Amino acid sequence: MTSPATSTTLPVIVIGAGPAGLAAAAHLVDRDIDPLVLETGPAAGAAVRQWGHVRLFSTWSEVVDPAAEKLLAPTGWTAPDGRTYPSGADWATLYLQPLADVLGDKVRYGATVTGVSRQGRDRIVDADREQQPFTVRVVNADGSEERIPARAVIDASGTWSTPSPIGGDGLPALGEHAAADQISYRIPDLKDPATRARYAGKRTAVIGSGASAFTALAYLADLAQFDDGAGTHATWILRRGISGSTFGGGEADQLPARGALGLAAKAAVDEGFADAVTGFRTDAVERDTDGRLTLIAEDGRRLDPVDEVIVLTGLRPDLSFVSELRLGLDERLQAPVELAPLIDPNQHSCGTVYPHGVNELSHPEKDLYLVGMKSYGRAPTFLAMTGYEQVRSIAAHLAGDREAAERVELTLPETGVCGGAGLFDERPAATEETGGGCCAAPATLTIAGQSASSGGC
Repeated sequence: MTSPATSTTLPVIVIGAGPAGLAAAAHLVDRDIDPLVLETGPAAGAAVRQWGHVRLFSTWSEVVDPAAEKLLAPTGWTAPDGRTYPSGADWATLYLQPLADVLGDKVRYGATVTGVSRQGRDRIVDADREQQPFTVRVVNADGSEERIPARAVIDASGTWSTPSPIGGDGLPALGEHAAADQISYRIPDLKDPATRARYAGKRTAVIGSGASAFTALAYLADLAQFDDGAGTHATWILRRGISGSTFGGGEADQLPARGALGLAAKAAVDEGFADAVTGFRTDAVERDTDGRLTLIAEDGRRLDPVDEVIVLTGLRPDLSFVSELRLGLDERLQAPVELAPLIDPNQHSCGTVYPHGVNELSHPEKDLYLVGMKSYGRAPTFLAMTGYEQVRSIAAHLAGDREAAERVELTLPETGVCGGAGLFDERPAATEETGGGCCAAPATLTIAGQSASSGGC
C-alpha cells in the first residue's frame, strides 16, 4: 500500500500540452506542486497548430492564462497586444511553445498516453482504491513503453482527434468511409496551394451550424471572388431550420469576432456564394459514375451532387484510455455530471456557462479531472478562459486551498444568442422559458480577404 504522504511526492500527470494542459502545469508550479505534462505531438499546441490558419474569435487578452504569464515574465516574454486576435499558429508559437519551454523537462513530447488506472486496481476493485497512486501507461516516440505513477491526473487531451461523423444519428453515414478521399473534417486552409486547388471552382457541401461551419463558408465565399476560384459554390447543410439565432449573436455578441462569424455566413448565403439546405439529416453518401458525391437524407431527399464535403458537426472525447477509471459522465454529453446541465444544448443555446471548477469537474475517481475542451464532452462553444479557470481551481484544491478552489475568479462574456432547445426546431414545453426573443436577424457583412475570425479556443 502507498501511504498518502508518499503519494503526494509523486507528480501530477497532465495529459496534453495545449492551452488548458500548459495552464494547468503553470498553476501547479505556482502552488509548488510538481507537474509532468505528456504530449503526444512533437511540440506544444500540436492540435492548435493543425488549425493554425484559423483566427480565434477571442483576443490575446482572453487567451493568456495569468499563472502562465507570471511564469513567463522573468524570461523577458512580452504578451502580444491584448486587443488583437491571434491565429492558431500565433497562439502556438508566440505563447504555448514559450510556456512549454519555460516548463522545461516538466513537458515530454512524443509521449502518447494509452491507459490510466489505479496501481494494482482495475475499475472493479474497491479495496484501498483511493490510497493507491494512479498509473499512467505511455508509449514513447521510439516505441518504448513505460508506466508512470502519479498522485493525480488532469486530462487536457482535448477532442480534436475525434471529430463527429456526417450521420445525423451520430454514426458515420452509409458510404462515408468509402468516400473518405473527398471528405474533410477540418476548416480548409485556402492559403495552401494544394488545398486551394482542391476547392477552387468546385461545389462543396458544408455540414454544420457552429463557428467552424461559419468560417468554412466565409473562406469558400472569399475564394469564389478570386479569378482562380471562379465557380466555387457551397451548399450549407443544417440539421435544423433557419431562425433568428442560426447565425449566432451577431452584433449582440460580447465577443465581436465571434458575432462576425455568423454575419459572414449569412453574407455568403445572401450574396449567392452558398445555398442553405435546412432540416437535412444525412443518412447516406453515394458516389456517382462521374466521381461526384450525392448526400441523401433520412427522409429520402437527395441533394445535387457535390465535388467535396466538409464535415463540421462537432467533436467528441476519446475516453478509451481512461476506461479503467470511475468516471461520472452525463449520458448524453459525456461531460461531468455536475457540469452537463450548464452546457446542455438540448436545454439552451445561449452559451453562457457559470464559471466552474473542482466541484463541477470531480468524478467518483478521486483526483482525476477532465479539463478544457474534453470537459465539455460533445457540447460546443468552449472558451479558453473557461479552461484556465478550471485548472486554477483544481490546482488550488490539490494544494489544499479549499477557499481558493471554490472561489470564482472569472466573468464570461454573453453570446447574444437566445433560444430554447439547441438541437431541434421543436422546443420542449419545459424549456420555453429559455426563449426570450432577444436576437434580431443579423445584418449582412461583406467578406474581405481571409480574415474571418474563428473559434477553436
